[in-house]
Parts: sequence; C-alpha cells; structure tokens
Amino acid sequence: MSQQEQLGFRALADPTRRSILHLLAQGDLTIAQVAENFQMTRAAVKKHLSILHEGDMICVQAVGKTRVNTLNPNGIKNAASWFGYFDAFWDEKLATLKTEIEKDMQ
Repeated sequence: MSQQEQLGFRALADPTRRSILHLLAQGDLTIAQVAENFQMTRAAVKKHLSILHEGDMICVQAVGKTRVNTLNPNGIKNAASWFGYFDAFWDEKLATLKTEIEKDMQ
C-alpha cells in the first residue's frame, strides 16, 4: 500500500472525519462553517481538515484570508476502488462456498 493510500485510510478511520466528508458532499465550507456542526474547538476541526487534506480526501483553497474546503472526488474514488477490489474478491469466494454447500445438500 502506498504512502498516499495509508494517509487516505487514516483520514477515513475517524468517524468525525467521515462526518465532515458528508458535510462537504453537500457543498464547500470554511473551517468555521464545519466547526458549527461539531461540539469541538475550531482548532480541533482544523486538525481533522488537515488530516483529510493530507489523505487527499479534500482540497483546500485560500479565498482571501478564508480557507474553503471542498470534497475531492478523486481521493474518495481511490479509496472506493481499493474497497471494491476486496468486495469483488469476497463476492467470488462466497459464491463458490454457496455452490459447494448446495452441492452437498443435494
């Protein structure tokens, strides 16, 4: 697994960061706007956003003195592709198991 993939999964590991991604899926938000949705300090929210940025899950743009956070579909897509591989792997294994069990039942 690449360093970037590791950072991406670190970003997804925390439920607060996953909640932030859900918020950003609805639209771009500043740090203050994200913080309004959580019972934590703005500094704590900024740390979560930094981890999401490092994991390539979000993009951050400076607009004047404000930083606007945007969902990065490519980062999410990379993680989904990784999970998709194992989803297909287990589907195949379980289908084979089902076939074998059905043979034994006949």
